Amino acid sequence: MRVLISADWEGIAGIVSWAQEQEESMRCRRLMTAEVNAAVQGALAAGAEQVIVNDSHGSMRNLIIEELHPSVRLISGSLKEFSMMAGIQMDVDAAVFIGYHAKAGTARAILDHTYSGSCVYAWRLNGIPAGETTLNAAIAGYFDVPVVLVSGDDGLRDEAESIGAVHVQVKEAQSRYSACSIHPEAARERIESEVRSVLGRIREFQPLKVSPPVTMELDVVSSAMVEPMLLIPGLERQGPRTAAFTDDDYVTAYKAMRAAIALANTVRRG
Repeated sequence: MRVLISADWEGIAGIVSWAQEQEESMRCRRLMTAEVNAAVQGALAAGAEQVIVNDSHGSMRNLIIEELHPSVRLISGSLKEFSMMAGIQMDVDAAVFIGYHAKAGTARAILDHTYSGSCVYAWRLNGIPAGETTLNAAIAGYFDVPVVLVSGDDGLRDEAESIGAVHVQVKEAQSRYSACSIHPEAARERIESEVRSVLGRIREFQPLKVSPPVTMELDVVSSAMVEPMLLIPGLERQGPRTAAFTDDDYVTAYKAMRAAIALANTVRRG
């Protein structure tokens, strides 16, 4: 069994603010690395022969490689073809999401956003609001890989369960920038135990498949951001702040939207 761990940052126990990236950078990186190690240990205990870890936050250079379990292979840095799901094409059997967060617009959820907090107001997949958990699970499903577990705060639970994954809660959001976290050691114990459990019954989980045609819509925070997005062939303006792209292939639509976000983020106030 080969397992891919996609590791984000906002859903790690003890993290509540982006200011911590500057004020407590090394401490937060260690917290993230330790939760990933817990998932690795759970996967190995369940019989995994190979664990691939993809650093999926920000610059994607957060995990401290010398502190990771020595058996893992680490994918870090960017750009990556599949972004937060880099490694999914490496013949894996299951995916685990560690440190994930709720989609943009979720009330009482730590640091809610979807791919880009600076420009994405909402992202819809075939008309349904989707966060990184759903969008990334559909990438996994494209490669016939189920997502078996997602860890983060309580605001993430509904989306995690909607894709058929087990949700592991490590903190309860009080607001967007405040949470009641369990102790990091308790979080690691919970993650290790649940990863071991779900991988021991991997046949119960199904890949998330998106039936074609696939329509992705982005609402951005400024109407000016839509203008450069229209340079993408096939992308259409649906409203002052909304652009849409449709294709029969999920990965094609996903890549078009990622390119659209990159273009939208080039816009600065005049």
